[in-house]
Amino acid sequence: MSRATILSAILNNQPQTTTLPVDLQFDSPAKSVVTDKFVQMINFIGGRVVTIQKVEDINLYALEHYNPGARLLSPMKELDFYTPFTGEEDPHEFVNAELAVFETHFAVAENGAVWITEDKMGARVLPFITQHLGMLVREENIVATMHDAYGVIGDADYGFGTFIAGPSKTADIEQSLVLGAHGARSMTIFLLRSGM
Repeated sequence: MSRATILSAILNNQPQTTTLPVDLQFDSPAKSVVTDKFVQMINFIGGRVVTIQKVEDINLYALEHYNPGARLLSPMKELDFYTPFTGEEDPHEFVNAELAVFETHFAVAENGAVWITEDKMGARVLPFITQHLGMLVREENIVATMHDAYGVIGDADYGFGTFIAGPSKTADIEQSLVLGAHGARSMTIFLLRSGM
């Protein structure tokens, strides 16, 4: 069979398309309930939540929890360890990153996931190669469900984006839970409460 014949057969045997449902809306709980659920989920999936009053409070947290020689990186200009990224960095340059902190676009209460695109990462590999991951989440940017999350993302134009939920986890070896086997060993959510 020729390539053209195969491609023609595929083209002529497409499944019927169906229209998407009209806008499905679910009742959203009160913002305080959504925030409480998000905090509960982060703790459940192995992360931790640190409530902050201003973005710069992350500097104090880093000072208290990491050794002075530790490599701390962030594309956030408000932080003392702000790191300018060119986009041309070799991913291997970050192999010794102890902590990387990013601001998320939003977070999802039902599963504790945060949505981040490469424009907020500095370097695409950094959230996955760092030993410890910090994510700034603004309370007003927490949505209740993944349905709401995809509504926020919509048709946004981005090169790379990902949901990240908690530290790296695996339990495929003797069914023992191992954190950090394939990515960050810990994930800290810096929760900036509304009105603070």
